[in-house]
Amino acid sequence: MRADRLLSMMLFLSARNHMTAQELATRLEVSERTIYRDINALSVAGVPIYTQPGTHGGVFLDENYRISLTGLSPAQIHALFMSRAAGPLSDLGLANAIEETLLKLFAALPSRQRNDVEQLRQRFYVDPTNWFQNNERPPFFEDLQQAVWEDRLIYIIYQTVEHGEIERILEAYALVAKGNVWYLIGKEPGGTMRTYRLDRLSQVQLQETYFERDGDFDLIAYWEDARRSFEQHMLASFPPYPATLRVHIDVLWVFPAHMEGRYEHMSEPDSTGWVTLRVTYNSPGEAHMHVLGLGTAVEIIEPQELYTSVLETAQAIVARETASDQ
Repeated sequence: MRADRLLSMMLFLSARNHMTAQELATRLEVSERTIYRDINALSVAGVPIYTQPGTHGGVFLDENYRISLTGLSPAQIHALFMSRAAGPLSDLGLANAIEETLLKLFAALPSRQRNDVEQLRQRFYVDPTNWFQNNERPPFFEDLQQAVWEDRLIYIIYQTVEHGEIERILEAYALVAKGNVWYLIGKEPGGTMRTYRLDRLSQVQLQETYFERDGDFDLIAYWEDARRSFEQHMLASFPPYPATLRVHIDVLWVFPAHMEGRYEHMSEPDSTGWVTLRVTYNSPGEAHMHVLGLGTAVEIIEPQELYTSVLETAQAIVARETASDQ
C-alpha cells in the first residue's frame, strides 16, 4: 500500500510541478505527517524531491526527473488499454496520439503483461457511443476549439428549446463531450456560465477580442454541478410516469432496445403470448406516443388516464380517416 502511495505522490508532482503537503494529503487520503514521512523516504531512496516553505512553496520534484512506468500494476495496465473514448478524441485530433502512446507502452511491457493485454482486448471492449447516434464531427468545431484554446470571444446563433433562435457574444471557456455529444461552456462578458449544445449552433464567428479567463474556474466541478442541476430540473419538470401494460411477445423486443433499465417483467408470457410489464416513462406524453405506436400489440392496465387519452386519440384517427373516405 505504501509503495502505491509513494508512486502516486510522484505522479501527482510530475503532472502538476508542485503541490502543498495538505493537497497531497487530501488526494492520497492520509495525514500531512504521513506525507512528510513519505517525502523523507523518497529522498533517502534517491528521488530528487524537495520542500519549500512560504506562500508559493510546496513539494517539488526536480524538473529533469522522469518517472519509470515499470511499476504499473496489472489492473492499472488494463485500465489504460480499456479507457479510450474514440469519438471525442478523434474530434480533438488525438485518436492517433492515444493509439501511438498505447503502442509504445505495450512495447515496453514484459511479455507476460503483453499477453494479458492481448487477452483483455479480445474479451472486453467499451464502446462509448449510443445506438443510432450521429457520429459526424460537430459543426464549427475547429473554430470553437481555437476559441477555447486561445481565450477568444465568439459570436453565436443558438437554437433554444423554449425561445427560438438567440444571438450571443460569449467567452469560450471549454468544450465537454458527454458520450459523443459535444457541449460548449461559455458566458457573456460579466454574465453567468452556461452550457450550449453544439448541434444547436447555426452560426459561429471568431472575434478578434480576447478575454481574461477566471483563474478560479474549475471545469470538472462546473460540469458535475451543471449535470446534477439539469437532472434535478428534468425530474422536477417531467416526474417519472409509471404504467402497467400487457404486451404481446411480437413487440417485446422494443423494450430492451429502447427502454433499457426502465421496465420490469411482472409476469411470464401466458399461453397466448402476452406478458405484463411495469414501465417507467419520462412523461405522460412519452407514454401516450409509445403505447399508441405499439398499436394492437399492447393493452393498458393502468393508469386509467393513459387508457383514456390513447382511446380518444385512436377514435379521433378513425373518425378522421372515415370522414376522408366519404
